[in-house]
Amino acid sequence: MWGLLLALATFAPAVDLGLGTPGASGLGLAPPATTKAPVSTLAPSSNPAQQPSGKNNGTSEQHVRIRFVKKKKVIIKKRKKLTRPRPLVTTGPPVITTPAGALDLPEEKEPGCPPLGLESLRVSDSQLEASSSQSFGLGPHRGRLNIQSGLEDGDLYDGAWCAEPQDAEPWLQVDARHPTRFSGIITQGRNSVWRYDWVTSYKVQFSNDSRTWWGSRNRSSGMDAVFPANSDPETPVLNLLPEPQVARFIRLLPQTWLQGGDSCLRAEILACPVSDPNDLFPKAPALGSSDPLDFRHHNYKAMRKLMKQVNEQCPNITRIYSIGKSHQGLKLYVMEMSDHPGQHELGEPEVRYVAGMHGNEALGRELLLLLMQYLCREFLRGDPRVTRLLTETRIHLLPSMNPDGYETAFRRGSELVGWAEGRWNQQGIDLNHNFADLNTPLWEAEDDGLVPDTVPNHHLPLPTYYTLPNATVAPETRAVIEWMERIPFVLSANLHGGMNDFSYLHTNCFEVTVELSCDKFPHENELPQEWENNKDALLTYLEQVRVGIAGVVRDKDTELGIADAVISVDGINHDVTTAWGGDYWRLLTPGDYMVTASAEGYHSVTRSCRVTFEEGPVPCNFHLTKTPKQRLRELLASGAKVPPDLRRRLERLRGQKN
Repeated sequence: MWGLLLALATFAPAVDLGLGTPGASGLGLAPPATTKAPVSTLAPSSNPAQQPSGKNNGTSEQHVRIRFVKKKKVIIKKRKKLTRPRPLVTTGPPVITTPAGALDLPEEKEPGCPPLGLESLRVSDSQLEASSSQSFGLGPHRGRLNIQSGLEDGDLYDGAWCAEPQDAEPWLQVDARHPTRFSGIITQGRNSVWRYDWVTSYKVQFSNDSRTWWGSRNRSSGMDAVFPANSDPETPVLNLLPEPQVARFIRLLPQTWLQGGDSCLRAEILACPVSDPNDLFPKAPALGSSDPLDFRHHNYKAMRKLMKQVNEQCPNITRIYSIGKSHQGLKLYVMEMSDHPGQHELGEPEVRYVAGMHGNEALGRELLLLLMQYLCREFLRGDPRVTRLLTETRIHLLPSMNPDGYETAFRRGSELVGWAEGRWNQQGIDLNHNFADLNTPLWEAEDDGLVPDTVPNHHLPLPTYYTLPNATVAPETRAVIEWMERIPFVLSANLHGGMNDFSYLHTNCFEVTVELSCDKFPHENELPQEWENNKDALLTYLEQVRVGIAGVVRDKDTELGIADAVISVDGINHDVTTAWGGDYWRLLTPGDYMVTASAEGYHSVTRSCRVTFEEGPVPCNFHLTKTPKQRLRELLASGAKVPPDLRRRLERLRGQKN
């Protein structure tokens, strides 16, 4: 995925093509009442450890089906309770229902195993099978926790696995490919804006060969355990197994589902790898990193502590500062890394990484915390690549743009936070869509032929509606905009969000949006591998700020830098401006360019600049000469006397004008 970044060397505005669709629960629609799908209770075989599989979900043909009227009454009463949408809460310890209607409550405990990898796609499509599927878009490969639906009903990429309506005994099966200790299951319903479909209870079976199966048993009765599932489409529900089971395959067998809906679910499996003493299976690939970094999720307090530790370890190249506060008053901390922290050096480009715009997207946050640790450590070790980065670039890392949302997500945990919880800030604002729309007015001005003579194609001002006192602008958004305006950033990446177009049109900064992972909040044990997946790309992208031309625009007489001079490149309908010292950077791919520098009160200058494949920006400096009118203004402003001949000439010009 990161290799795509290198294809962005044309430096055109980026577009976020995320097509995630929120669940139907967000539309305020009331689902139909719940009733129970027909359920038969199966008596156990004489050997509860192993049962041959078949159409009856792994029970022997000799088993006798017995219907318990008492149980039916109890469960029907419970189902009515389950089908009403509830607030986003997690179930407590799993409640396991026996055929006789008794409840077995296991001791409360935290899940001991990490996810198998359905959500993160470490489990491939070929490892998922099902008894039936309604369509390809609702196939077993879509039965992954937090997966989102397509834009249309019946899309090829729909929001769950759904069994065919006539499938009376459906199942979804996962092949772990290695001996695995299964310890728990997390389920959701179907993500859809058109339908309500979710499983309300299910059983679990295991196998080593996909032919002979045994079930998860209630400890007190020895009967098949029935696990309570979902009461809405989106809330993840965790059930821990009464006893962890070691096997290669695991099956989820829906028992009941919402009346009027179908047997649909999304799932994640909690599982620990186990050793294979007989070496019958290939070893699972090892995940990890050799870098001695702090691989864990950091809440606000832990994040602040870690940043302080990096600053103390590398005080000469780091500085921590805040750009503002969240709605709840948490500071938006930035780690600056440079050989001269705290000041803009003439000719040195400024680069930023921003993460955590959506509070429940935790990977970007942790990658930036890992990056600051890595840069500090490698600089102290004398790594030439890192040393060059920090001496030639001023780097700013904002790991958490939405700390309020992250705290909410962190409290729920990586497996149970779901798709939406913690996404927005505390005001309920999606920061991804909170930046002013500058595209529309620019496109309209282009259609009217007003660009660039009347309407500039750079540094577009904020719309009037956006600056009103009652404008719905989050404090986090305002803080980032002021930060953009204060520092002459050249290059930026948002480790997920839509402020890229705003950044490109309101400031000089070229920005891309990076979709990091299918799993918004990966488990801690996946962080080392995620770091290895992204480490080199994070460094390479920072180095792209040196591709193109750079220079200083100066006054020819005084040699002082000219601020806000406009740098135009022939054939590219987007200009940049100089910083307060007159320095500028223009990202360009290799080639020959005609570049023009212009400023108010000066004659414009055009020159040819060639960008080569050599590393480092090509110097392209300009000296501008003041116009006679500007010289006259300066003379008058200084109180100097105007020569008589010049005064008479001005009077004649004024008369001609009148």
